[in-house]
Amino acid sequence: MPARQRRVAAAILYLFRLDDDETMNRTRIATLLLIVLTGIGTQVRSAQSLPLDPALGITTLPLWDGPAPGSSADSADSPTLTVFLPQSGKANGTAVIVAPGGGYFKLTTELEGREVADWFASRGISAFVLKYRLAPHYLYPIPLQDAQRAIRLVRSFDKRYGLVPGRIGFVGFSAGGHLAATAGTLFDAGNAGSADPVERLSDRPDFLILGYPWLNAMQPNDRHQITYCSVIPSTPADQCKAYEQQYTPSLHVSKDTPPTFIYSTSDDQVVPVSASVDFYTALTAAGVPAELHIFHHGRHGSGLGSGDPALDTWPSLLEQWLRDQGLLTNSK
Repeated sequence: MPARQRRVAAAILYLFRLDDDETMNRTRIATLLLIVLTGIGTQVRSAQSLPLDPALGITTLPLWDGPAPGSSADSADSPTLTVFLPQSGKANGTAVIVAPGGGYFKLTTELEGREVADWFASRGISAFVLKYRLAPHYLYPIPLQDAQRAIRLVRSFDKRYGLVPGRIGFVGFSAGGHLAATAGTLFDAGNAGSADPVERLSDRPDFLILGYPWLNAMQPNDRHQITYCSVIPSTPADQCKAYEQQYTPSLHVSKDTPPTFIYSTSDDQVVPVSASVDFYTALTAAGVPAELHIFHHGRHGSGLGSGDPALDTWPSLLEQWLRDQGLLTNSK
């Protein structure tokens, strides 16, 4: 038995202060104590190793069968989708992929992942939180490749989760908002000749939801605001220059860009609200349905509002937008 359990048993036994002629009793009591303590330890270990209750509707799936393209052998690097399903019988056929922010070097998975997924699931929308690969080991466009694969994969889940292939959205916050907008402007219809059936599907999201998105991530500026290359200084200079054009979403908006909902704040000290305005302007110029809500005050990284009386209202605006798009109605 572990030394700690033996010491605890000995200490408790000492408290009994049994007489010397009760050696047999002491032995029996010590044995019983060890059995109890061992049982408790076993129960704790078993509880820690038990799988999630399937009724919770939470599962984590790899984006690829086997190692992701360009990935190391470290399984901790593997991109995944964690599934949050609506209550049984409540799913309406709509799905969202949720990309948390974190500057492309970390993921704020609770605030901008789990909380957001629960919000959607409570409204009948199946949510898939994306863990995409990050710097410094994985530079752009690898995060975008993960996002595109996630869209194709969720689209392939139509029968598995009762999803409507034309109602697959992408939600992103901060850097995840840049990732979502990039996926929504750089997409293809799939590779019809691929041996992988998932790769034959389109990676175009059917709608976008962007929370305080870092849409100018690849653009240099003279206002001391962060950029992708300042956050990840290991990025080669020639790539930084190429990224300015390749991965600035407002430069790639077309009539086929999906309908978009944007939430930002005027005094965001991390990403400029002007980038959201530029993207919205490009969307409307291309004839893409778009809705932009700019709040006067609000810190960056507020998630669903974080208790701010004003910002807590933006999810209600989003819910109305989803309803207007027909995304909250049952598909059956």
